[in-house]
Amino acid sequence: MTTRLNLFDLSQKVDYKTELLSGLTVALALIPEAIAFALIAGLSPLTGLYAAFTMGLVTSIFGGRPGMISGATGAVAVVIVSLAKSHGVEYIFATVVLAGFIQLAAGLLRLGKFIRLVPHPVMFGFVNGLAIVIFLAQLDQFKVNDASGTLRWMKGPALWLMLGLVVLTMLIIWGLPKLTKAIPASLTAIVVVSAAVIGLQIDTKTVGDIASVQGSLPPFHLPAVPFSLETLQLILPYSFIVAGVGLIESLLTLNLIDEITETKGRSNKECMAQGLANIVTGLFSGMGGCAMIGQSLINISSGARARLSGIVASVMLLLFIMFGASLIEQLPMAALTGVLIMVCIGTFEWASFKTIGKMPTSDVFVIVVVTLVTVFLHNLALAVGVGVVISALVFAWENAKRIRARKYVDEQGTKHYEIFGPLFFGSIHAFNEKFDVSSDPQEVVIDFAESRVADMSAIEALNALTRRYRVAGKMVHLRHLSPDCRKLLQNAESMIEVNILEDPTYRVASDLE
Repeated sequence: MTTRLNLFDLSQKVDYKTELLSGLTVALALIPEAIAFALIAGLSPLTGLYAAFTMGLVTSIFGGRPGMISGATGAVAVVIVSLAKSHGVEYIFATVVLAGFIQLAAGLLRLGKFIRLVPHPVMFGFVNGLAIVIFLAQLDQFKVNDASGTLRWMKGPALWLMLGLVVLTMLIIWGLPKLTKAIPASLTAIVVVSAAVIGLQIDTKTVGDIASVQGSLPPFHLPAVPFSLETLQLILPYSFIVAGVGLIESLLTLNLIDEITETKGRSNKECMAQGLANIVTGLFSGMGGCAMIGQSLINISSGARARLSGIVASVMLLLFIMFGASLIEQLPMAALTGVLIMVCIGTFEWASFKTIGKMPTSDVFVIVVVTLVTVFLHNLALAVGVGVVISALVFAWENAKRIRARKYVDEQGTKHYEIFGPLFFGSIHAFNEKFDVSSDPQEVVIDFAESRVADMSAIEALNALTRRYRVAGKMVHLRHLSPDCRKLLQNAESMIEVNILEDPTYRVASDLE
């Protein structure tokens, strides 16, 4: 049955059955991830579960991307682990609240639009790296604690049983959609494998072997930290990193889902929703978080497209914590591991291999670098930043080589330089080489009809060039400067010498008498 969900999104058609079943699937997949990330951060499992509930609920209602799932994430866990060890959980709550206010401010200032500056090769690297990270995280499920408490690989029947159950889960997810799409394949796989394990009393690792998920409603709790400048100085750097990592991962996930669903999310609204969610999470004993690409893809691949699935996932997670812990703790980790491995396979951009030899080498290099930084450093913000910087430098270098000058002398003996390509910091060296001041005639015209002055380095280059002609006793006219170039030159007059006079024919010229 398809209808409209007027309460949360007037424009979004909702298939209630698909949304409910998808939300249930996501709720089951959230449990091991939330517990694992809380343990990575050195916090109690309930801290991660509470974060998954509050983050998911708030962003599902107020977020800019229906269908996207937020919760406790590894990216945030890696940032806060050192603070948790040195100062304890109360400082984590304060850090998360402050990070939320920073994200809220980013949304109000409409900074979400800057995600457009992330090039496609960076997106490829981000997605590939994240897929590998999620896959590697699943390998821990094939390990057990020995007598000394050290994690070691499973051996013998236990390993083969785990592998068999994971493969069975993956086969169901792969094969069921070929028969019917009436129910989510991921949920069916979890139910079938769990029923087999519980019904046949198969001895394998379960959710309960990781940690207990029994709890109550998240308690409202103001962070018990000194309200002082010293506290602010301590948590502010962590808060900025948590806010930055959270926004980058959330907005990249938003863009990815936009591409998959061929719809358009609202980045600034998502920034504000992430901020509000982290504020609420920090006040209700959660570790903070952001968008979760794995769970979001489970949700989207199950057919969910509206806010209802995220709301259902969050509410069901809370019900599991409060009333269904004993049942959830019996779920085999093999089923949840199989689901996430299939997510990894679906997430990885296999098309990126086709770029080798067909796309510019620099783009392939960016994909590889971003992937490696994501995998080995587990720092998504750094990986994306490195990718953007490399892409920007390559772009600047390529554009620097494109500046050209067509030269000719007219009937009056005036030499013309027609400039093609942008004049900016990277191209000023090539620009200066185009001119022969000593051999040029007494009057020179530099025509910018096919060029533009882009930055302060370009202005300084123009000023230096005109000064050279003035020292040689020659006159230079700058013609066909665009309105934005003229404004840039006028603004620069208070900082450097700019010899620009209005020309009645060409509107702008340089008179160096």
